[in-house]
Amino acid sequence: MSTEEKIARALLEIGAVVIRPDEPFIWASGIKSPIYCDNRLTLTAPAIRAEIESGLAGLLSAHYPGCELLMGTSTAGIAHAAIVGHLTGLPMGYVRGGAKTHGRKNQIEGRLEKGQRTVVVEDLISTGGSVIEVVNVLREAGAEVLGVVSIFTYGMEKGLRRLAEAKVTNHSLTNLDVLVSAASRDGLIPETDIARICRFRDDPSDESWIDRL
Repeated sequence: MSTEEKIARALLEIGAVVIRPDEPFIWASGIKSPIYCDNRLTLTAPAIRAEIESGLAGLLSAHYPGCELLMGTSTAGIAHAAIVGHLTGLPMGYVRGGAKTHGRKNQIEGRLEKGQRTVVVEDLISTGGSVIEVVNVLREAGAEVLGVVSIFTYGMEKGLRRLAEAKVTNHSLTNLDVLVSAASRDGLIPETDIARICRFRDDPSDESWIDRL
């Protein structure tokens, strides 16, 4: 079994990813989705957490060997960045959603030197907007952002396009295509739902996937 499939099955097993095309979830953005992903649940599953952190460390070594600093996204990426930092011996920090209004009014927590080669640790990539904001904050502060490592990506066209335009590379442990295939093989969803979910992935604004063909 590939690492991608192993991680996908683990996320399904602990309910970090729930597939429910007949009762769509509504994201904060208002998008109706057949899938909901909450990778924070991986933190309370030690065996799976160990697989994920080891996998993220492997992505880091394979794709960003020159990394000098890890920066987690707030809030879901913070713990993962800390654990991967421990495994790799790298320093870490995190980027807030906005600057504090008190104290030193930091948005970046942790020491960042100008020119420091930095990798962002994210739990989930959907439309790409959130992680690109983090990358931009780090770049403005003088970091050389090498790219992103993440647990799961939807592989949305909008997200891929945004990342490319922002010159941000991302490497994920697993993705939607692997996950829905595994879910179908394990009997969690009928095979006919794969096409519906992929139609959502290709264009979330087109809600025709909600109706069965």
